[in-house]
Amino acid sequence: MGTTRLETVPEPKYWHLRTVLAEALDSDFAVGEVLPNERELAARFGVARATLRQALEQLELEGRLQRRRGVGTTVAPPRLGVDVSTPPHAWPGADEDAWQPLDCGTATAPAAVARLLETGEGEPVHTVRRIRITHGQSVAAELIHVPASSVPDLSAIEAPSGPARARAVLRELQHLGLDAQERAVELGSARADDAKELDRLPGAPVLVVTTRYVVAGRVAAVSVATYRADTCRLTFGASGDLEISDETQERQERRAS
Repeated sequence: MGTTRLETVPEPKYWHLRTVLAEALDSDFAVGEVLPNERELAARFGVARATLRQALEQLELEGRLQRRRGVGTTVAPPRLGVDVSTPPHAWPGADEDAWQPLDCGTATAPAAVARLLETGEGEPVHTVRRIRITHGQSVAAELIHVPASSVPDLSAIEAPSGPARARAVLRELQHLGLDAQERAVELGSARADDAKELDRLPGAPVLVVTTRYVVAGRVAAVSVATYRADTCRLTFGASGDLEISDETQERQERRAS
């Protein structure tokens, strides 16, 4: 089977349209302005609606556009600067933690969670649900899975659910000597629950940060945090910590050059 040289591959139509649309967003539209509907845009640029959708999806992925329930597609503001770097031995819920606990439930670990925790599928797991709000906007939702064996002293008289139960689980984690954090980042699609928390449509692009907390050679808890891809840009600092940096100045510098 032969190979195709990349320089001979023509630029996809949707990608060319994406470039044209990006220029139009800078010159013809203001932040927050609602774009015309797909039929009008397709006619304006002389393309098929399928090509237009691909271009719009790419711009949404890049954080240039937002799809909002009951509003339509709008021009996105510059991404917010939200710091998510954490000290290497800090548990969720420590001092100055920016997350807000919402709820906590206990159930047997689903297969995917059990694999992350390296436990059996039948082990009870406390799942803490939290949200992060920056400048009045929900930017991330998080699930923290804690095996019951990691917090054996959790009092049975604590609230069975709600924020109080979530805080109780996180408080018990502070008593453990954290050895390391193992963190991974990947692009994903918003699940229905996350989409509702983040005011996004199901399937919208998101950034998923998975953190495993290791104590004495075993995984004591796992955090799965879902960030709005249109709002957040993740960067790695010199220490390996993750942070979300504000790109406003960078975008202005690009335009001035």
